[in-house]
Amino acid sequence: MTIAYWIVAGITALAFLAAGTMKASRSKEALAASGMGWVEDFAGPGVRLIGVAEIAGGIGLIVPMLIGVVPALGPVAAIALALTMIGAVVVHIRRKEPAIPALVLLVLAGSAAVLGFMLV
Repeated sequence: MTIAYWIVAGITALAFLAAGTMKASRSKEALAASGMGWVEDFAGPGVRLIGVAEIAGGIGLIVPMLIGVVPALGPVAAIALALTMIGAVVVHIRRKEPAIPALVLLVLAGSAAVLGFMLV
């Protein structure tokens, strides 16, 4: 079970760290130009906040379990990321955009949460 958690959590953390870094470091206009039309529905600081939340969640998936300090925070971070992706799915469906990437991340985050709680 431990190996499964680290594989799922590692993939999920990498995905959220990459996506979050992009949202936190690029301007709203640059994100929209790269195909992220959903940013039009949010203010610039809101998009950055989403990015920072994704970075924090990605770190939260790995660090608590890695150092063994309050390891229950790993699955809690996964739940928070899953809730973020539920919001992303809703936004994409409302805008009639493909929601498949958000659904994949939702499943990965949910899987990390379940596996994490099985370890704690």
